[in-house]
Amino acid sequence: MTLSLPSRNLTRSYIALLKPRIVLLLVFTCMTSMIVAAGAALPIDTFVFTMLGGALAAGGASAINQYLDRELDAKMARTARRPIPAGRIAARNALRFGTGLVLLSVLLLAVFVNWLAAALALAGALYYVVIYTWVLKRNTVVNILIGGGAGAMPVLVGWAAGAGALEPQAFILFAIVFYWTPPHSWALAILTNKDYAAANIPMMPVARGERVTRYQILFYSIQLYIISLTPVLLLFLPGAPKMLEGIYAFAAAWLGLLLIWLAVKLIRRADKATARALYKYSSLYLALLFLAMIIDRLL
Repeated sequence: MTLSLPSRNLTRSYIALLKPRIVLLLVFTCMTSMIVAAGAALPIDTFVFTMLGGALAAGGASAINQYLDRELDAKMARTARRPIPAGRIAARNALRFGTGLVLLSVLLLAVFVNWLAAALALAGALYYVVIYTWVLKRNTVVNILIGGGAGAMPVLVGWAAGAGALEPQAFILFAIVFYWTPPHSWALAILTNKDYAAANIPMMPVARGERVTRYQILFYSIQLYIISLTPVLLLFLPGAPKMLEGIYAFAAAWLGLLLIWLAVKLIRRADKATARALYKYSSLYLALLFLAMIIDRLL
């Protein structure tokens, strides 16, 4: 059946509620964690239902986030055209849509994967919606820092699906995403500083200034670099669980150095162009780093 033009537009609006690009990156980290945990022995049905459940949880949480942020979004040029503030979707419908997706995710993961993965997916959605969106975002400059745990939850879901339990290695992957979040998000915040100020959201550039933010980006980029090399360091510790080897080590070393170089460049130049370059590269960095994990684990 062919959709009419209004129906197609409505479908696009509901898809926009999911924040598809963010969901794709989160699901990719979930998939990587699952593969690192289980390797080639991962059952295909576990893989499929974990990916589907992870996507539904992340997309549903994004829709609820936009419901809660609808008044803030209307004040910012970057977000004013989102479906709710633009009037394309009623706020209550967005809430119902997001809640339904999260509940469906939990059901699928519980039935077809395991209860631990389902519980972690629900915890991740609640972390993002309640702790980050409702509590932290509006009230504290460390909103991104603490809220980064929400974006790191998919790797725990993936590990629980692949291994059936949470092992210490899972929390190394969690830490990588957690420490990646500040440089990525604060680079964007520098680009959209006026928007956040207009909405009275205490992002780092608004609350502490851009100069402090640039140094914080470098500080967390260095910490991220050290943490990203942890899987390699485990190779040299007797009795330590083995995770990843040479391919990953090479990728982590060079990808991290480039991120640090861009952070240093941002301090020296202090311009929007460099902030934009760092923001774009940070997304590529995480995708390539996790791709290297997959290649290393399967070869």
